[in-house]
Order: sequence, then structure tokens, then C-alpha cells
Amino acid sequence: MDDSLYLAVDLGAGSGRVFLAGIGAGEWHFEEIRRFQYPPSERAGHLRWDFGTIVTEVSTGLRAAGDRARVLGRPVTSVGVDSWGVDYGLVDGTGDLVEPPVCYRDHRTDGVMDAVFARVPRADVVERTGIQCLPLNTLYQLYAHAREGIPPQASKLLLIPDLVHRFLTHQPVVEYTNASTTQLVNTRTGEWDLSLAQRLDLPMRLFTEIVPAGTDLGPIVPALARDLGLPTAQVVAPATHDTASAVVGTPLRDGWAYISSGTWSLVGVEREDVLVNRDVMRHNFTNEGGAFDTVRFLKNVMGLWILESCRKEWRAAGVDLPYETLLAQVAAIPESPGVIFPDDLRFFSPTSMLAAVDAQLRETGQAVPDTPAGIARIVLDSLAWRYASVIGMIGAITGSRPSGVHIVGGGSQNSYLNQATANATGLPVCAGPVEATVIGNTIVQAIAHGRFPSLEAARAYSADHVALRQYAPVAVRGFHALGKRYEEIAARLGEP
Repeated sequence: MDDSLYLAVDLGAGSGRVFLAGIGAGEWHFEEIRRFQYPPSERAGHLRWDFGTIVTEVSTGLRAAGDRARVLGRPVTSVGVDSWGVDYGLVDGTGDLVEPPVCYRDHRTDGVMDAVFARVPRADVVERTGIQCLPLNTLYQLYAHAREGIPPQASKLLLIPDLVHRFLTHQPVVEYTNASTTQLVNTRTGEWDLSLAQRLDLPMRLFTEIVPAGTDLGPIVPALARDLGLPTAQVVAPATHDTASAVVGTPLRDGWAYISSGTWSLVGVEREDVLVNRDVMRHNFTNEGGAFDTVRFLKNVMGLWILESCRKEWRAAGVDLPYETLLAQVAAIPESPGVIFPDDLRFFSPTSMLAAVDAQLRETGQAVPDTPAGIARIVLDSLAWRYASVIGMIGAITGSRPSGVHIVGGGSQNSYLNQATANATGLPVCAGPVEATVIGNTIVQAIAHGRFPSLEAARAYSADHVALRQYAPVAVRGFHALGKRYEEIAARLGEP
């Protein structure tokens, strides 16, 4: 039996986890070792991440995982880190950060897309990169950074998981799945599009080697390995974009769409090739790199960020409903009180999410509920109709309508939203696993180690070991009339 253990570090936009995993023959062991938080804060004129805290917390988690592995009497074969996309840090010639990384929700990119498109037409940017145009993309962050002034000692640009890998190994490389989301990688070559960077006067010295998911980055540097108690562990770059890892970790059926549901919802299908045409550009779809020569053809949806931001405001006002209680109250409402367009930019980083929801409801002639459950019902029904809209677009653009929807991630636990998604799409929905990202991170490490011969074999093994929940479409009073109202509001607020 292969008694190897793997350490998967999963960094979300504000919180992270360290997992210890064993997937030898007949085994399915995933143990959360540490959970931690690192919210961004205003520093030096921008909303920034405290990377020192991230590294300290990751190190503490890895040390605890090493201790746990010794209790189990089993070796740790490798470590891999995934994270959210687009954010980066600049390091100097010795690999030290020159300033704290800026958060993608910072306002430095306000209006920057227009400035970029004045120099390189939008259609040209999309044609070269295959990536949807969003103001949070690294391309626009770096352009804004360059206008403000990039520190002269900056030598390399590394994305967040690459910064952690560099800390562990001293290797300054960028993994492909995350690099592809920057809108700075040429979709045909898989390398940095230096011509695009030159046209925008971005410093060429910042672009370092891109490596594929599954690349062995070498051992942890000796002194750190001794400190962490991981003397034999290698560092393997998983699919470092968390959605890429989540898709790897999804036992996806042929012809099904996926939704990686969390702060953001990523709605898409897995393809073998890039698709860029007028409809892709018009509807702002994206072709992000997947592990093992796959393509994630998808669209970003604002996701549960809207509801979680509302819940934060309710808690501050003294209304702290447990999530399951809130969902039970949502389900008890006989008919939805309204609908919003979730991808309205006013929801991206508002001072008050409740005020933003209130404003859109009033502007579209709808009443504002006076209970948290009423607001939550509007948000969740609206997300379901947004998912249905995007899945419909996928069918129209690709010429192949998905035959089902597989929801993974933390949002897959939301039974109300899962059922509403089945109702809105008219398709069967499969939900789980919650920890698809951690599973996918581990699977890539295991394939690199030789545990599985292929992604298909690893997914088949996963399918035999994860518990999935099934939802079939059902008729709900007033729900399809709500869908018509959603379409009208979406068209009014910017959906092409």
C-alpha cells in the first residue's frame, strides 16, 4: 500500500486552510489541520494583503501537519499551494517582497480598462489572451501599478501561491493555471504575451518562467524543512488557481457544466481547446488554463459574496442568524419577493451591500423586504437565474447545451440554492464535494508522484469515495415569472 501523505494549502481571499491527505489504495483521508484568516487592510494608500501573516499561518499549519504525520507514522511526500487568482507580489533579486500585495478589490483599477483599451483595443486583448475583461484582472492591476510607479528594485512578478512556493523552495516560477487568469498570457503559446506587455509599457523584467500544474519545484529549503519537521517533502505546483483545483477535484460527468460556488461563482464547462469568437467577447466569457491540457471555459458570477456581505451587516446590527436557520426561513417564504442582477458592478465592493441591494430593487420598481430572509431569498433566487442564464449562453456559444450541473465548493452546502438552480435551469443538479479544491490540489500532487496514471483515473477514484447530493427540477409557484423579470432587469443593467 502507498502510505504517502500530501499537504494541500488552500488560500481563499481572506482565509486559508492546511489539509493532510492520504489517498492510497482504498483510502480517502482528508483532515483539516489548521484554519486561519488574513483580511486585507488599508496600508500605504491601498487595500493590501498581509503576506507576512499568510506565510506565518501557512508555516504553523505545515508544522502541525508534519507533527500529525509523525503520529500516523507515515511520510509526507509533497506540499502544494493554491489560491484565488489575479493578485500578485513583486519580489527583488533576493526574492523578498518589495511591498505588500494589493487586493483585487482595491479601487486603483477604477477606469483603468478604458485606458488600456485606448492603447490596445479590447477585441485584440481578448483575441490574444482568451480571457474575459474584468477590472480586477492582473493586466489592469499591473497597468495601474506601472502608472503609479513600480519600485525599481522589483525583479519578478509572482502570484500569491507562487510567492508561498518561492518562500518554501526559493524557486521564482509561476504556475500556468493561475498565470492564465492574469490576461497577460497568450492563449496560443501558453507563455507571457510580451508583445501585449510592451504595447502597454509594462516592465519586461517582471515576467518569469511559467510551469505546468504537476511540476516538481524541488525540496523545501533545508533550514525551513528542519523547522517545519518536513525533511523529505517535495514542493509540487498543483493547479494553483483554486477554481482549477476545484475542477480537477470534481467527479465531472461528460456533458455537464460545473459551478464552483463560494465568494465568487465560476460557471463553466471543461473543454479541450480555446474558444474565442464574437459571442465569447460579447458575453465576456473566459478561457482559463486547466490542469493536464484542459481549458476552463467559464464566466465569473458575483456569487455568495452578496449574501455574506449582507450577513456581516446584519451581525453588526445585532441580528446573527445561523446559516441553516436563515435558509429555513428563506424556504418558508411562499413566493419570491423580487430579483436582482447579481453582476451589477455596484455589488463588487460597496460601502454597504444592503444599501446596494436596496438601491437596485428601488431602481427596478421592486419593494425592499423588511426581513433578512426576504433579502436572502432575493439574492439566492437571483443567483439561480444568473446561473441558468450563463448555462444557456454556454449552450448557445459552444453549440452543446449542458445536460446537468455539478456544484462544488462551500456553496454546494446551500440546499436551497442547489434546488433553485435545478428549477431555474431545468437540469439535474449534483452537489459536492465541499472540499473539491483541496481534493484537486491533492490529486495533482498524487499524479505527479505516480499514484494515478491520469486525471481520468484520479477522478474515477474520487467518484467512488465522495458523497454527492442530487436535485431534480420541480415546479414552484411564480418561479418562472420571476425568471422573466430577471431577464428584463439583466438586460436593463448591462447583460448583452
